[in-house]
Amino acid sequence: MLQRDKFVLPVVKWVGGKRQLLPEIIKHIPEKFSVYYEPFLGGAAVLFWLQPPRAIVNDINVELINMYQVIKNDVELLIEDLKKHRNDREYYYYLRELDRDKDKFRELTPVERASRFIYLNKTCYNGLCRVNRNGEFNAPFGKYKNPNIVNERILRSVSKYLNRAQIEFFNTDFAEVLDDVKSDSFIYFDPPYYPLSESANFTGYVQGGFGPEEQIRLKQVCDQLSSRGIRFLLSNSATDFILNLYRDYYIEIVRAKRVINSRGDRRGPVSEVLIRNY
Repeated sequence: MLQRDKFVLPVVKWVGGKRQLLPEIIKHIPEKFSVYYEPFLGGAAVLFWLQPPRAIVNDINVELINMYQVIKNDVELLIEDLKKHRNDREYYYYLRELDRDKDKFRELTPVERASRFIYLNKTCYNGLCRVNRNGEFNAPFGKYKNPNIVNERILRSVSKYLNRAQIEFFNTDFAEVLDDVKSDSFIYFDPPYYPLSESANFTGYVQGGFGPEEQIRLKQVCDQLSSRGIRFLLSNSATDFILNLYRDYYIEIVRAKRVINSRGDRRGPVSEVLIRNY
């Protein structure tokens, strides 16, 4: 393994981010594996804690993957571009609305898109990265007094790790990224969680969401991996649906404090599950 850098930390806030659960997750991760896979990368808390020398990571959110690639390839340009942003309601909505004009949005450079993505994440309401049915960012302004829009130390540390390790980025369906997975690899799944209730459902950071059919398809992928002896660890909500779906696997119920929710009365400790096949 590479020498760990304690400043390799998540760059953006993310629904279901794993910093709270890291102690529970880490104790289940095998000591040895050839390649680390994370098909639902999100905020990358587990990747950045482990800092494996080889990893294949994926997320369906194209702007998120663009951000990581820019951090790897153009971190200094990104830092300079982030410094231009203002914590101002009118400016926030101007920048948010850029993706309504698809032709204009395509004119933005990868650095400008990554800068916009980080700015919106840091200044939107409660870090709720959310898009509408057209894939347009639609979270409201957060009204923070002093958001940390430019964290130069973390950005440079993440860039350094992404360049010293062998990291492959993908922006595709979670199953496709596992087509050629080798038997001595290790996979951590952190999909959009099955909702605790219909009103609590949130899968809005990409178009289309992640409903029950997708949860079942993910479980079928896990079954295929198990039949090949490939180890996986999976996080999800501790609902009857998930507990029943994975009843043939090892299941541990853990408690996590959730701070990102559109309603304040739904933030706090919740039960989640860690599911594994080893």
